[in-house]
Amino acid sequence: MVVFKFVLEKKDSESKARIGYFETIHGRVETPIFMPVGTVGSVKTVTPHELKEIGAQIILGNTYHLHLRPGDDIVNHFGGLHKFINWDKPILTDSGGFQVFSLSELKDLTEDGVTFRSHLDGRKIFLSPEKSIEIQSNLGSDIMMVLDECVPYPCEKSYVERSIELTAMWAKRCKEAKRNFWQALFGIVQGGVYKDLRKISAEQIVEIGFDGYALGGLSVGEENNIMYEITEFTTDYLPEDRPRYLMGVGTPEDILECVERGVDMFDCVMPTRNARNGLLFTSYGKLHIKRQDWKMSDDPIDPHCDCYTCKNFSRGYLRHLYKAGEILALRLNTIHNLHFYISLVKEIRNAIKNGCFKKFKREKLEMFKIGGDNV
Repeated sequence: MVVFKFVLEKKDSESKARIGYFETIHGRVETPIFMPVGTVGSVKTVTPHELKEIGAQIILGNTYHLHLRPGDDIVNHFGGLHKFINWDKPILTDSGGFQVFSLSELKDLTEDGVTFRSHLDGRKIFLSPEKSIEIQSNLGSDIMMVLDECVPYPCEKSYVERSIELTAMWAKRCKEAKRNFWQALFGIVQGGVYKDLRKISAEQIVEIGFDGYALGGLSVGEENNIMYEITEFTTDYLPEDRPRYLMGVGTPEDILECVERGVDMFDCVMPTRNARNGLLFTSYGKLHIKRQDWKMSDDPIDPHCDCYTCKNFSRGYLRHLYKAGEILALRLNTIHNLHFYISLVKEIRNAIKNGCFKKFKREKLEMFKIGGDNV
């Protein structure tokens, strides 16, 4: 049986960009990679078959939501998340910590764990590092994340100092609680926007030792240039022979900027959520499908896109579906946006492989600026 393994294949000569792959029991994933978010066991509006056609290599599941509904014990009864949702490629599950700290207004945080009230029915739930690993073990994901505290932005440095100590303590307990040898476990570096605390957190988490390392607590309200600066700084303290995951990021521009800064893995609800709100990503910037301008348009969303939506439907038809409130509008929009993101990281991999990433990045960013938000 394959145990998780990461292979670094090539580094860019002009930046920290790199290509590689990791192996799991459900297959290989080439990096850099964008991972569609399937919060409750479903990437909203699309089927697993469509995800494969789009080119998705790995998807996310959410520990918090799946624990609350239907229950990780029920998912385990069906043979784990892969069988439950009929997805035979890799799955990464988060720890549930971000949702606890972002969705639960009433929570009690101690060294033991966090007690919170379910956003569904208000019942009291306790989540500890051991419980998070137990849930993720029941789900049977290929990659599990440690439980950490995601501090808000802005946040007092004194609080962040205490928080990274708690995060390190919880990370160690998560590693000790791991029970399935074939499940990889990633540590999470915190530290807010404070470089000295990021360095300390990175050194603490790397010393514990994990299969991969994530940068948490970014893209939570800080300006983009701060996020890029902290990412650039932090990746210097992460091992080259392990994948690096920037959690919850982000826009196409963010992906290009952070690949340049040494990141391998990304996830974000942006392509799917924006699709359901009628905002589409194109090679010329963002396109609002609800605009009156597209009422009589025969053009596809993006003439350079070969997704199912662009090959078969016009902007005029897609605008009609969206204005009419048709479910098909959400599905076709989502197919396009996910295809755009997954194609982008594939192009990034090829550019790094061919030694022209900096040129590719510069040209892509220039193209995105042409239309801005008004294509």
